[in-house]
Amino acid sequence: MRFGPSRRRPHSARRNRAARPLSLALALVLMGALYAALSPATQVAADTGMSAQVAEGKALFQVTCSSCHGLNGEGTSQGPSLIGVGEASVDFQMATGRMPMAKPGAQAPRKVNTYTAQEISSIASYVGTLGPGPAIPNSSAYDYSTLTDEDIARGGELFRTNCSACHQAAAMGGALPNGKYAPPLHGVEPLHIYEAVRTGPQQMPLFSAGAIPDEDVAAMIGYLKGLEKQPSAGFSLGGLGPVTEGFFGWVIGIGGLCLVAVWIASRGARAK
Repeated sequence: MRFGPSRRRPHSARRNRAARPLSLALALVLMGALYAALSPATQVAADTGMSAQVAEGKALFQVTCSSCHGLNGEGTSQGPSLIGVGEASVDFQMATGRMPMAKPGAQAPRKVNTYTAQEISSIASYVGTLGPGPAIPNSSAYDYSTLTDEDIARGGELFRTNCSACHQAAAMGGALPNGKYAPPLHGVEPLHIYEAVRTGPQQMPLFSAGAIPDEDVAAMIGYLKGLEKQPSAGFSLGGLGPVTEGFFGWVIGIGGLCLVAVWIASRGARAK
């Protein structure tokens, strides 16, 4: 009778000790099951949506772009490789109507865009999967609405230092070698100015965020938008600066004086 109770205690103690880890394991299993039921479903839905957009973009790309850039964006003799150009480059080229090109030329001109925003976004998403490159920026990266006068003045200095050699100080554009040109920047959307700076379309150099930070790009955009609002005083002559002004001065001014001198001389000869 003495040994009965003493034999039961070790079994009871062992059961108590084993119950704690079993309870903990059961709690972990239940938590894992709850997480698996909620979180992965959202992730899978997002991945499915992205995959559908990329698939749509690939189908559009193969119809509209592959003849020049290759079925997989590897490039051909008619067009460069798109591997690593990024989504921002596609958005700039297609949203401004430069791509697809109607026919090969020295430079793709801006024209009316015939694609929807959804189609452009899908093609950009597909090209983005070909290699890492600049993404389409958030509007905060190029917002100039809160700039001060000092910021805009600094943007003007930056523009004249980095861009005026091609686009001209008044942003009216200019000629470049081999039939190319720097387009005028009046009326260009801030998003497309930012994308051009970051992607370097055609003959334009690429400026990384390390070379020109976002706040400096926004300052230059603010300066350009300020130029659009300035009234023109007299004949702007295209806003191309002293070369154009000097040309018109010689042709019209000196040429007109020469014509007057010839007319006076002819009148004098007739009087004799």
